[in-house]
This record gives sequence, C-alpha cells and structure tokens, in this order.
Amino acid sequence: MRSLSIHGKITEPAKSKNQRTGIKWKDNLTKQENSRTVRDSHYLIEQPSDSEWNICKHLAGIRKGFSLSLSFSRNTHLFSLCCDSLLSLADANHCKIPMERLEQEPTMAEPKKTKYDRQLRIWGELGQAALETASICLLNCGPTGSEALKNLVLGGIGSITIVDGSKVEIGDLGNNFMVDEKSVGQSKAKCVCGFLQELNDAVKANFIEENPDTFILNDPFFFSQFTLVVATQLVEDSMVKLDRICREANVMLVFARSYGLTGFVRISVKEHTAIESKPDHFLDDIRLNNPWPELKSFVETIDLNVAEPPAAHKHIPYIVILIKVAEEWAQTHNSNLPTTREEKNEFKALVKSKMVSMDEDNYREAIEASFKVFAPRGISQYTQDIINDSCADVGPNSSEFWIMVAALKEFISNEGGGEVPLEGAIPDMTSSTEHYINLQKIYHSKAEADFVAMEQRVKNILAKVGQDPSSISKSTIKSFCKNARKLKVCRYRMIEDEFRSPSVAALHKCLDDEEYRIAIGFYILLRAADRFSATYKKFPGQFDDGLMDHDVAQLKTTALNLLSEMGCDGYLLQEELYNEMCRFGAAEVHVVAAFIGGITSQEVIKLLTKQFVPMQGTYIFNGIDHKSQCLTL
Repeated sequence: MRSLSIHGKITEPAKSKNQRTGIKWKDNLTKQENSRTVRDSHYLIEQPSDSEWNICKHLAGIRKGFSLSLSFSRNTHLFSLCCDSLLSLADANHCKIPMERLEQEPTMAEPKKTKYDRQLRIWGELGQAALETASICLLNCGPTGSEALKNLVLGGIGSITIVDGSKVEIGDLGNNFMVDEKSVGQSKAKCVCGFLQELNDAVKANFIEENPDTFILNDPFFFSQFTLVVATQLVEDSMVKLDRICREANVMLVFARSYGLTGFVRISVKEHTAIESKPDHFLDDIRLNNPWPELKSFVETIDLNVAEPPAAHKHIPYIVILIKVAEEWAQTHNSNLPTTREEKNEFKALVKSKMVSMDEDNYREAIEASFKVFAPRGISQYTQDIINDSCADVGPNSSEFWIMVAALKEFISNEGGGEVPLEGAIPDMTSSTEHYINLQKIYHSKAEADFVAMEQRVKNILAKVGQDPSSISKSTIKSFCKNARKLKVCRYRMIEDEFRSPSVAALHKCLDDEEYRIAIGFYILLRAADRFSATYKKFPGQFDDGLMDHDVAQLKTTALNLLSEMGCDGYLLQEELYNEMCRFGAAEVHVVAAFIGGITSQEVIKLLTKQFVPMQGTYIFNGIDHKSQCLTL
C-alpha cells in the first residue's frame, strides 16, 4: 500500500485576512507531473490559495486505502472546518484519518493581534500580557492625567481606577478633551472614565469621586491593590506621603505635573530590573576575540588562500576571516590583540592584504567589522557590578531576576569561562549559503548549551533557597540568557530624601551650567510654588486680583529661602522665570499636558513590561525653549 503523510499546522492568528493557514506535507512517492518525474521530500505552503487546497485534496485522494495523518494546533477556528472537510474526503476514499491536537502554548487571538499590531512589534506578546494584567490608579484626572491614561487605555491596560473629587467646570472644556459641555457640573472622574471606556471597551474602568488626599491621609492601604499609581498635580507634601505609602506596599509610582509651559515626570520605585533593556546600539555577541572550540574547529577547515573556484574566496564569511587574522596577529604579539590606534590600523592592513581582488565585499566587511575583534574579552563593568550586588546573595524572598543573576554569576565562573551565555544570533554578511548555515548552527548550538547549563543552575538555586525549582519558566530563562549582557537595574531615591537632602554638588553643577540653568530653575520654582500655595492658599498669579507684582516678590523670597535650605546660598535664578511662573497661574495648558502625559505613559509602559530603561532622576520640560532635561539630585 502506498503511504502518504500530510501534516497541516494551523495557527491563530493569521498574518492577514488573505492568509488562511499553512500546509506542509511529506510525499515519499514518485509522482508524474507534466510527464516529468518529480520526487518531493518536503513541501510547505504558508498562504495556500483555493487551487492549492484542491491540490492537497487531490494528493489525499491518490488511492483508496492510503494512510493520512493530520496534526493541528489547538485554539484555532479553522480546526473544525478542516476536520469536516477532510473527514468527508476520507469517507469518499475509504481512508483512515487519525486526528491529533498538538499541545502548544496558546497564542493571542486574531482580533487582539490586529488591534495591537503596531505595539506588539515593539514589546511583543509578553509585554502586552504584562499590560493587560496591570491595574492602574490615576490621581486627579485633569488634562495631564487624562492624556496619560488615554495612551494606556489605547494600549490595552488591564484596568484603571480614577480618583478625583472635583466637578467639571467651564474652564475644563478648553484643556481636557475627555469632557464636553454636557459634563459641566458633573463628576469629573465619572465623565473622564466614561470617555476613556469608549476608546477601548476591553479595559475595565472604574472611578471614585473623592479627593486623592483623603486616601493619602486616611486610607493608605487603598493603594496596595494596584500595580502602579500615576499621581498628577500633587503638591510637595502629598507627594512625600504617597511615595512613602507606595514604597511600603511595593507599588510602583509615577508623579506627573504640568504647570503652564513647564512640567515634570518623576518615577519612584525601590528597584526596577529590566532583562530586555533593548539598547539602541550594542556590539554583536559573536566572540571574535574569544572563540570557543567548536567555532575554532570550523574556522580551521576553511583556507583563506583558496584559489579555486574564484568565487570561493569572495564568499568566506568575515567571522572566519577575522578569527583567522586575529590568530595570526596573536602569534606575533605575545597572544595579545590590538589595543593602540597604530596596532588597530596594522591589523586592518593585515586583513586587507588577504584580499585577492578589490571587488571582495566579504573582506571589506571584515575591515569594517574589525573593531569587534578589539573589544575587551569577558563581561562589562556594569555586568560585574550586577553580579556582585548584595541582592545576588539570594534567599527565600528573592525575585526571579536576582535568582537568575545568582545563576549567571556561577555560570560565568564555570561553564562560561568568564563570559555570559551566548546570544546565538549572527548578523547578515557576504557568505556562501553552506558557510552561513554552518555558522548559524554552531552559534545556535553554543547558545542552546549555555541555556541548558543556566537552566540547571537556576533550578538548583531555587531548590537551595526553598522555592519551587520550576517556578521560573524556560522562556524567561532563555530571554535572560539572550539579554545577559544588557541587564539593567534602576534604583530611585525617595522623594522625601531628594527634597530634604539633594546632592549639593549636582545642584551647583546645574546652576552653573547654562544648559541646565532654566531646567533647575523650574524645578526649584515648582517646589517654591507649592510652599507659596501652602502659605497663601493659592498658587502664584492664580487669580487676577491685581497682586501679580506682590506674588512675584513673595515667590522670589520663597525660592531664595529654598535655595538656602538646599545648600545653594548665593545662587540666583533668572528674573524672568519668576514672572513666567506667576503668569502661568498654575494653569494646565493642553499642549503641555498632552506632552507630559505622553512621557508619563511611556515610562509607565517601560515599568510594566520591564522592557527598555526608565528615566532616572526628575524629567523637566521647558516649553519656553522647547527643551527636555533629566536632573539627578
């Protein structure tokens, strides 16, 4: 009996509306096609057309009594349809069709993938899942808070709770797009919540008509139910208290405020760790200066002096060229690689001398990539600091990140030989297909072996500290191995510490630097405005009461006292800044609020997805000069 095996794997979601599924079959038969004998070992159709489906059916019906086996992944809406069609086909041909569902990790549904397509390309399904399980609390839903929350709602945040006890006023219609004329006199939290819910009905939206200070003063445990709190338009005293509450509850906190043409964003968490920091520029992990035995063995099989065929010399990968030249260099330089400028130029000249003709792109690539040979071996100082951090001495309450860091430290000292796990990818380069595929296999095998070693060490450490050895998933460990050179640990000072004892050296540097003078001026004046408000029960210039000059003078006195407290006696702020702060009258200008809200939501996403690196220090926006700067005080 002839045997035909058809394996169809249907996954959801499809890439586009026109893509139906993928069919892969292995036909060990010799069949006739247009009077030609064709032997197919494997055939794959990723986007089958109707005619291709008919071909599949035709192949399935070659002869009665043949054996047809199908495998489908679970969670697919095409499963039943295909089963019915193929079972009918089998009945007509008296075939037996054993159906088998493949157990795979569930994937995101098609509508959701289409809905969030662009952002999924940035932070992937794991990042999106982190957003969808997050619970956000917004304090005050003025234009700054509303704009920040709008971006998060559109991004698919899990749930939001808005806390604001104010009513919508006529003035709100000019700077908050989340309210309209019908909202005047109604609860601002309720109106904003309703508008945001319309933007994405998948988000759970709640509101509480209460002043945020009520919870800060009387119910601090209220905040422990949230993943992250976005606190907007809070004064200094409330910021300090809320920061203390959120740190004790281990809740992430982001402050945001817009004030006329200026504003700030400040993150406050005990510690934030990021595995996928995704730096803009980072050296490829191809170990040209420290090849492992399997890579060395492969390189030794290739002769740079090959003459025939002529194309062979042009298709030697630059990885091979540079490793061979580096070995040749080391033999005449006491096993050292180039370090000085002159030596690096000599090394490039040595690479160029191996060229047979001037049209060899692979050698030009080797010369351009020679800096990868000059990179220091081993781990960076930043990685060294992480593995030597006190948190790497793990215990029963240690996080996944620090458990894996402890395993990384052991790996570097043992299997890694001073290196972190290999990433396993190689860049594009001029090469023959055979060489490139062989290189890919070598790098992939090394990365897989490093992962297996790391996985075992993670399990051993988990068991040692009394945690479940399987509590950290393989995908998490694999991601950690792939990004081991790019780990980031961010720690933030408490707001109270920054306000009471800022870095005097940093303050003096900013006050003396023309580039930072206005940014530090706004930072100080925003704090001075809060003190002004506590004393006079209004913000400088807030009411048109004819006391603008008085407010300017009082604000200046308050700012000078604050400078003195901060250890900056003798320093003066620019006079026009006092006038600007009073002219702002604590108003939230929509364009500034939208910008500050956008920055806020960006930082929130970094914190929740644990991807990219959140801002350090206090971000100050200067709308007068269109500048943004971060102050680390």
